[in-house]
Amino acid sequence: MRRHRNVKIVATLGPASEDHATIRALHEAGADVFRLNMSHGSHESIREKHRIIREVEAELESPIGILADLQGPKLRVGSFANGEEELQEGAIFRLDLDSAAGDARRVCLPHPEIFEALEPGATLLVNDGKIRLTVRDCGAEFADCEVVTGGTVSDRKGVNVPDVVLPLAALSDKDRGDLEFACTLGVDWLALSFVQRARDVEEARALCDGRAAILSKIEKPAAVDAFEEILEASDGIMVARGDLGVELPVQNVPPIQKRLVRKCRSVAKPVIVATQMLESMIESPMPTRAEVSDVATAIYEGADAIMLSAESAAGEYPVEAVRTMDNVAVEVENDPTYTEIIEASRRAQRTTVADGIVAAAREIAETTDIKVICCYTQSGTTALLTARERPRVPIIAMTSLRGTARRLALSWGVNCVMTGELERFKMAVINAARAARAQGYADEMDQIVVTAGVPFNVPGTTNILRVAPCQESLIYSTDPG
Repeated sequence: MRRHRNVKIVATLGPASEDHATIRALHEAGADVFRLNMSHGSHESIREKHRIIREVEAELESPIGILADLQGPKLRVGSFANGEEELQEGAIFRLDLDSAAGDARRVCLPHPEIFEALEPGATLLVNDGKIRLTVRDCGAEFADCEVVTGGTVSDRKGVNVPDVVLPLAALSDKDRGDLEFACTLGVDWLALSFVQRARDVEEARALCDGRAAILSKIEKPAAVDAFEEILEASDGIMVARGDLGVELPVQNVPPIQKRLVRKCRSVAKPVIVATQMLESMIESPMPTRAEVSDVATAIYEGADAIMLSAESAAGEYPVEAVRTMDNVAVEVENDPTYTEIIEASRRAQRTTVADGIVAAAREIAETTDIKVICCYTQSGTTALLTARERPRVPIIAMTSLRGTARRLALSWGVNCVMTGELERFKMAVINAARAARAQGYADEMDQIVVTAGVPFNVPGTTNILRVAPCQESLIYSTDPG
């Protein structure tokens, strides 16, 4: 299904969008990848959503990516005898391991690993940062905290520890079970929550064993500090601005977002900007002007994808939210300023033959009347390198592997077409020309650029580039091989 934009749209599925008709409507409106939130719903409900997505994919003959988002370790306080308590600014409030119901002076925090890592002066944030506590004294089983910002705290509210690297694995026992289930089901991407260090990613990769690509969610200050190592260990990144905006001052998030997007692009790994992008559309058919500007900013920065969460999972207008994102993306990408910004930020380091081939393909396409770049890819790497160049012409990724096509649904500007395995470069050119015509990117009077690797069907061998006509008779007459 041809899109008239390059940035991709990720839509989360949930109660508002779990039937066949809605999922199909979401894809037709512009959703390229569907997110399955493992924090909500049973394995059976997740399995059913997966089945419907694959049905829609077959009906529309359009590769669709599926992203399973693991919950990660959730830190929460226990319960209160009265259900909730009001914490007064300046008061001392204790967190401990005692499972007894809490009151205005204390509550259980059933996470001994937090107490092991805390030191006096550390900050704890409760209920999405609405309540701020500063540790005054602590031990192996308690932390006495001063209430810096008071408010109402109730049962099972979340706790964030922004300035401490916690001795927690990114995968809980639940996550391990969900990971195995998702990989067996056949998802394309696994998103890891609350990553703090590269070894969190390496642990997940070992369990995954090549069955899905690994995407790390950056939502903790520790992950921002260790981003270079996390990026190297990951296949993709999500800038998860929700928890990041809780654990860091909110004014820090926009420059961090911009920096992370550029770093991902420089190494040709897809990056999603997520959280509250069209939040008001949960209840309203129209977004706010600020939300539209937020979506546009992520597109101007060169993000590979933008994501809807509750807007499409639980909102009243899921299809309208996707359509709004699509409309904003088309408008932004048609702005001459967008092209100027994207090209000014092109700072890729080119050290391989494949780097040189894709850079040359872009240069040729932009200096002559080339309609599309067609790249043959098995692992997806050549398509990712081509997308990193952010060419002004469309990209068609030709692959014989459906899994590769589905994973590339997350990558900027990549339109995937399935093709059989090839043995001769002439047939590669002919198939590329046919795909360009069939997808409406070119006609018989146009020219295309084709990149491939010889020998065929071997990952990492991109070593050839050809400018070719779209007319098959001309391909035969100019290439007897």
